Amino acid sequence: MKEGLIKGEDGKVRCWWPAHHEDYLRYHDEEWGHHVTSDTRLFEKICLEGFQAGLSWLTILRKRENFRAGFAGFDFEKVAAFDEKDVERLVQDAGIVRHRGKILSTINNAKRASELKKEFGSLYDYFQQYRPEVRPKKCDFATLSQITKTDESTAMSKDLKKRGWSFVGPTTCYAFMQAMGLVNDHIEGCFKRENLGP
Repeated sequence: MKEGLIKGEDGKVRCWWPAHHEDYLRYHDEEWGHHVTSDTRLFEKICLEGFQAGLSWLTILRKRENFRAGFAGFDFEKVAAFDEKDVERLVQDAGIVRHRGKILSTINNAKRASELKKEFGSLYDYFQQYRPEVRPKKCDFATLSQITKTDESTAMSKDLKKRGWSFVGPTTCYAFMQAMGLVNDHIEGCFKRENLGP
């Protein structure tokens, strides 16, 4: 088996990172790297990537439904209207990551997302400008293990920060790009790679 790949009980060859966690495998197979057009899902993901900082994505994934309940389904127009009572409610919510700074960041970013939508028509149209024009020729474990950010994710981070967003560093932005299908970083040999396109 090529480095960075695992073979599941179903016989399918996948990227190594879901290991054999059923919920993580489902996320790998059904979500990660899929092209996303929904503004709500784009907002949710960039916020959850911010919450992930310092934690594993599996931790966030297993709390995702609690995050959705706490943050009004990540409807950014609703989250933008959250007040101090909402902040305190969320700080007390054991079902999510109770980090006041990240909670405040999500509310702030909801307001910034509303501004982006007014300017660009949708979050989708904004984020598409950071899709790399050329698909990387090589997508193996050795290459990917060295990449934590790219020129595109750095540019996205810089522009978002200029617009007042927070918890959107270049590495967070790159993880967002991978998850939302702006890049296809399924490893060569993974059954998902070829059927997802660039």
